Amino acid sequence: MKRTTAFILIGAVIAALLLSMSVYTVDQRKSAVKFQLGEVIEVQNQPGLHFIAPFYQNVRLYDMRIQTLEARDPERFLTSENRNVLVDSFVKWRVVDVRLYYVSVHGDPLQAESRLAQTVNDALRAEFAKRTVHDVVSGERDKIMSVVAEKVDQDVRRIGVSVVDVRLKRVDFVPEISSDVFRRMESERKRAANELRATGQAEGEKIKADADRQRQVIVAEAYATAQKTKGEGDATASRIYAEAFQKNPEFFSFYRSMEAYRNSLRSKGDVMIVDPSSDFFKYLKAPGRGGKAGSP
Repeated sequence: MKRTTAFILIGAVIAALLLSMSVYTVDQRKSAVKFQLGEVIEVQNQPGLHFIAPFYQNVRLYDMRIQTLEARDPERFLTSENRNVLVDSFVKWRVVDVRLYYVSVHGDPLQAESRLAQTVNDALRAEFAKRTVHDVVSGERDKIMSVVAEKVDQDVRRIGVSVVDVRLKRVDFVPEISSDVFRRMESERKRAANELRATGQAEGEKIKADADRQRQVIVAEAYATAQKTKGEGDATASRIYAEAFQKNPEFFSFYRSMEAYRNSLRSKGDVMIVDPSSDFFKYLKAPGRGGKAGSP
């Protein structure tokens, strides 16, 4: 009885071991490659529980998430101006064909990254050689990254890998040319500032001349309007005087004489030398009549 129980326990343990060796799970972030006697027979991309035949079948899991490859040290590239620049870059990549990935690089991420790094380096070197320092620093930086990403992706597709993105983190000048570049940038900025200053002065003079011209036009128009108004006022006054003279010539003569007296004798210090028999004093001599002195 005890022997039978022992056999049952041993059988259960063996069955459990065989079951555990026959079952594997695939995470949603990974893919599995099933081997039979060292040969790839199936690729399993669906997550869940799967089975294999133990002892002569085995499984390897590969991460399908996006991975980052960063350059260890900045690389020195030569531009079309024969200027050296230091470039620091990184690559976003992922496995897209697990079977091809295993066949090409034996599923080794280090081999895949080595292939990626070499391809990116060659593509960047070729693109930098076509462009000036200004282009690689700011002018065509996005275009360079786009072209390099496309070229590298076409190459590494042959090992089952896809390039998601290529980015330039930093583009710097090498120390021996930095001072020359900075001096040139300073002179260019000064030249641009002088051009803007000259343009501003020219525009200022133009605005000032236009303002002076407008002022002269406004003053001339105002003077013409004033003269016209003054002429109209003088004409109106003359008309009123004429009408008043026609209605009562004697009163008009008397009024004009009073105005002349007031204007001539405005202050106490005024002195006037006139013949006493002059008509100027006719209303002072005879206020009630306009005749000459001595007239009845």
